[in-house]
Amino acid sequence: MQKQILSCFTKVFARVVVPLFAALLFSAAAPAQQAWPAKPVRIIVPAAPGGPTDLAVRVLAEKLSLSLGQTVLVDNRAGAGHMIGTEAMARSAADGYTFGAVTTPHVINPALQKKMPYDTLKDLEPVSWLTSLPLVLVVNATVQANSLAELLALARAKPGALSYASAGSGSPVHLAGEMFKSAASLDILHIPYKGAGPAVVDVVGGQVPMMFALPGTARPHIESGKMRPLAITGGRRFKGLPNVPTFTELGMQGMDATLIVGFIVPAKTPAAVIKTLHDTLASVLSSAEVVDRLGTLALDVIATDPERSTMLLRNETELWSKVVKSSGAKAE
Repeated sequence: MQKQILSCFTKVFARVVVPLFAALLFSAAAPAQQAWPAKPVRIIVPAAPGGPTDLAVRVLAEKLSLSLGQTVLVDNRAGAGHMIGTEAMARSAADGYTFGAVTTPHVINPALQKKMPYDTLKDLEPVSWLTSLPLVLVVNATVQANSLAELLALARAKPGALSYASAGSGSPVHLAGEMFKSAASLDILHIPYKGAGPAVVDVVGGQVPMMFALPGTARPHIESGKMRPLAITGGRRFKGLPNVPTFTELGMQGMDATLIVGFIVPAKTPAAVIKTLHDTLASVLSSAEVVDRLGTLALDVIATDPERSTMLLRNETELWSKVVKSSGAKAE
């Protein structure tokens, strides 16, 4: 009898008490599992330290660390047209502890590269676009063109005689030049360099007459009188160069080449984590201090929600794909 009672008790314990105890443990642990972030967070930057993207991310990382209450580390993974760092991020655990910064090469690469190690639309999810940056068309000070109209007249009078420098084949500034050629029906020659620095040096020195440049890079040479700005891309004037008209103002449509910086996460990152990260970013980006600090890097804040970010990602991918295909640009 005693054995029967003990056996019955054991069965009841196994069927009722143990599951109940396990459920209580799970419910107690659940809030801790959902409390993101519970440890340091890493931002992968697919560019070298010291550039505009890296500097912008470091401004945001500093403020995110304070807002999230956790250390936010910046991990630079440059190379292969930004694909090395972005692949590392795409292959990271989808738990919110690794996310990444991406720039315009992220939306150019699908059309430019023969083979991609990840799918930009399926393997990664946008959290927010953070900043935008127009490109300014500049000429060497000795070029006989004081306006966009005069440059167009000069280029059309001597087809194939004018050239423009870029940071390399397939770079955003190269494709901006191709966009310009198409929009104005021009015959001008592309001169690729290994990076923006050497290209700027040769335009300042007069070896190449013109280029599309980052405003922050061009501004010192504009102020010194060695470069002359003629027009700027985007839908509105840039506050860092307020006297430079947009291409649209000057009657040229289709010059929508702007550089963007955004944060993305691996696909299947929990929606709650994405929302927390986005909301924290939105708060950081609304700070006057952050806006001013990004402004010193010639960056405008354009914070967007994940849905809007996804739409912009698709739009930008389509825009640059058309330019790559029409120009025949190849990756170096």
